[in-house]
Amino acid sequence: MARGNRIKKDDAIYHVMIRSISEVPLFKKDRDKDIYLEEMKKRQEMHKFKVYAYCLMTNHAHFMIDANGADISKIMHGLNHKYAITFNRLHKRHGHLFQDRFKSKIVDTDRYLVVLSAYIHNNPLKIKGYEYHLEEYKYSSLKVYLGLEKDKTGLLDEDYVMKFFGSNVQVARENYMKFVYVCDYERLKKEMEFEDEKTEYRSEKTVLVRDFDPDKIMEFVAEETGTKKVMLYIKNSKNTKVARALAALLMRCLCDFKCSDICKILGNITQSRVSKLCSIGVELISTEDKYRNIIEKFISKYQSHQPQISQINQSYQAQIEQLQP
Repeated sequence: MARGNRIKKDDAIYHVMIRSISEVPLFKKDRDKDIYLEEMKKRQEMHKFKVYAYCLMTNHAHFMIDANGADISKIMHGLNHKYAITFNRLHKRHGHLFQDRFKSKIVDTDRYLVVLSAYIHNNPLKIKGYEYHLEEYKYSSLKVYLGLEKDKTGLLDEDYVMKFFGSNVQVARENYMKFVYVCDYERLKKEMEFEDEKTEYRSEKTVLVRDFDPDKIMEFVAEETGTKKVMLYIKNSKNTKVARALAALLMRCLCDFKCSDICKILGNITQSRVSKLCSIGVELISTEDKYRNIIEKFISKYQSHQPQISQINQSYQAQIEQLQP
């Protein structure tokens, strides 16, 4: 039976679930989980999607992802393909790792949003030792939600969910704790009582429009790197590798281009080379201060020519009121 087309929307939030084939764990070691999250962070730099919650288990993982105008299939297929190659190499195996394609479901209501976050964070519940200590599970975003740890992955935007539980951070954390936990509330509450530099949650959903003009990107990158625009089209020039890498990355992110589309723009270049240039671009914006905000700088310069960014700012007070003592 043929698989149905995946339902996708540019402004959607998705519940994404990945699972390994039955005879192989998806993550044999903690390091495998670290590798997956690190690769997801690289993809986030490339596609500018948002992660609202996550939990990685032994043979599966759950994520709440705001595609932010990007294609969720491109994000997950690229991520899972790269991870499977790395996993097989590290563990000296061959063949498929993932059970079919990833599963995704659109989060279409605020109630679904907050209940899903609790469901994701409750995944370790049946693991011995975590029945009453969900916040101690290392590969879950719950500890960040409760203010017990900073986000070490760099992936997470917990504010969007937490704002439904109150604008004051401490109040929101207490409300969320009641929402997720069924017992041992007082113990965890004591652990949360410390100073925090954040006092309010202020977060609105924005959607990044992905139809910028590639020619504008080429002009912008040439200007930012001090390179003549025409040189960006010349293959195998060591002097233009940085500029070509940044141009490829920006086109991948802001034009929603495939590698094959970028090949047509740059000319006389393979898809594998474009993929490598995008990886170099991610490395540049991650490590070089002068390029760290180049995507945001381009958007700021040219977004006035784009359609208005949509915003969602809805309350969820009826649900929260039920949590109050």
